[in-house]
Amino acid sequence: MNAAAAEVEVLRVAGVVKTFGAVRALDGIDLSVRGGQLVALIGPNGAGKSTCFNVINGQLRPDAGRVWLNGAEITALPPRAIWRRGVGRTFQVAATFGSMTVAENIQMVLASHRRRLGALWPRAASLYRNEALALLERIGIDALADRPCDTLAYGDVKRVELAMALAHGPRLLLMDEPTAGMAPAERAALMNLVAAVARRDDVAVLFTEHDMDVVFAHADRVLVLHQGTIIAAGPPDAVRTDPQVRAIYLGALAEVAE
Repeated sequence: MNAAAAEVEVLRVAGVVKTFGAVRALDGIDLSVRGGQLVALIGPNGAGKSTCFNVINGQLRPDAGRVWLNGAEITALPPRAIWRRGVGRTFQVAATFGSMTVAENIQMVLASHRRRLGALWPRAASLYRNEALALLERIGIDALADRPCDTLAYGDVKRVELAMALAHGPRLLLMDEPTAGMAPAERAALMNLVAAVARRDDVAVLFTEHDMDVVFAHADRVLVLHQGTIIAAGPPDAVRTDPQVRAIYLGALAEVAE
């Protein structure tokens, strides 16, 4: 990781509040992520993790508070504008175009980012193909370039989705349950890949995760969300031993992780 980039605050969220009727899903959220850093946002189901992600990438507008990306406010921008400014996202259930090849999935993202989706389709097969292949090589799946996504093992589909999220060169990557549905060895391999990409390219990564082994092995910092409020934040070891976190969320999981 570039030492200067490590000092750059890529994402800052300040005082964010989001309510749904009488439910206060987010209650004054403050967080930040720096370039090359992996930050885990954990908490029980219903704690507000997905709502927080949806506010950051513009799917929801907060009732109060502000969000900045690279020092520029993005609070009121729509999702597509935020994506274009450098926010990538992966989902708990991997989202790819199953009938398209791996390379074509990446080419679609590149064409969209460069506003070329209206290009003449007889030329589309070669549009940005070399760039797509170069990205797939970086992710380690270039051998799968011409395979349809619906023929891949799920772990490979997750890596394709990661490549799609990185295709437009994001500064911030939001990952919602990145290892869900994967075998333990696949989980470690994917997160090692994410960490390597983040540190090489100075990408800030904010991810949610229920697998505490993944969290404590890969996160630089951990934020614990409970009923819309961050109740603990810090290095993994400090959070793991926090009495309030153990009582509210980790419980027996903390014992296993040790």
